[in-house]
Amino acid sequence: MKKAIRYALLLFILLLQHLHSFCWGFYAHQKINYYAVFLLPPEMILLYKPNILFLGEHAVDPDKRRYAVPAEAARHYIDIDHYGAYPYESLPRKWADAVAKFGEDSLKEYGIVPWHIQNMLYRLTDAFKTKNFTLIMKASTEIGHYIADAHVPLHACSNHNGQFSNQKGIHAFWESRVPELLAEKDPMTIGFDFFIGKAVYIQNPGDFIWKRVLESARAADSVLAFERELTLQFPDDKKYSFEERNGKIIRQYAVAFTIAYNKKLDGMIERRMRQSIFAIASFWYTAWVNAGQPDLKELVDKKFSDADLKEFEQLNAQWSSGSKMIGREEQ
Repeated sequence: MKKAIRYALLLFILLLQHLHSFCWGFYAHQKINYYAVFLLPPEMILLYKPNILFLGEHAVDPDKRRYAVPAEAARHYIDIDHYGAYPYESLPRKWADAVAKFGEDSLKEYGIVPWHIQNMLYRLTDAFKTKNFTLIMKASTEIGHYIADAHVPLHACSNHNGQFSNQKGIHAFWESRVPELLAEKDPMTIGFDFFIGKAVYIQNPGDFIWKRVLESARAADSVLAFERELTLQFPDDKKYSFEERNGKIIRQYAVAFTIAYNKKLDGMIERRMRQSIFAIASFWYTAWVNAGQPDLKELVDKKFSDADLKEFEQLNAQWSSGSKMIGREEQ
């Protein structure tokens, strides 16, 4: 019995470490939300710029919440290939029509990210209408997370971590390892360019986000195929290396392999990060316009309440302990 308990505990710890490695990558989510602020018009940036660190840091809250909220996981992805072949015309784009055809439980089983983003847009619009500082900040950070997830090819593919093609780990490789290693400017790389144009008003948010989801789905094959091709060219001791992270030695994709993969993708990851930044800023702007373009100057000096801060602390505690590991671990 004691051996069984020790084994279960070890398995729990290993799984927890594995779970923490997956998402767009905390680094990427935070960068994407952060740079989206600079695309906003002056009437909005006066509120968003002073809170830019919050918007970046808390961009990962939805991933943390998956350990505590059973319904959270389905909001981050859609296994759209479950619905046939591209462009998946059997799947209605409107939520009510999709529920009528497939049922809500079935839709949630295969992911609901494009519909949840539209729901979050309504929440953000309402927050602007009521000039509720806390809700504006929370909804802004969280819709940013879901929009960024919709731009990840493996978030629109049932083979989301290469589990069906002997490529386990590719999810974190694409969305964490590559941007963490290559996005910043240094002697090894020119870095990613995150300074782009201005936010625009989105006339049809539903059509916009479905287009991005379909782009992600179409790119999934390349994400998987290029990694397979490079694996044939790199022996294991060249494909992987051992690095120290948070005081631990971990096996990681080697620098040379990562650079080769990014080159083979022809900058796909940088493009999807840039598109995410533009989309997030544009959704923020669209919500503000739809709310009647309220004057945000009176909110500039607002702060989070003690209750808000306690809520953030509790979320971090739940995530850190992994007390309720729920959802789809690879995303």
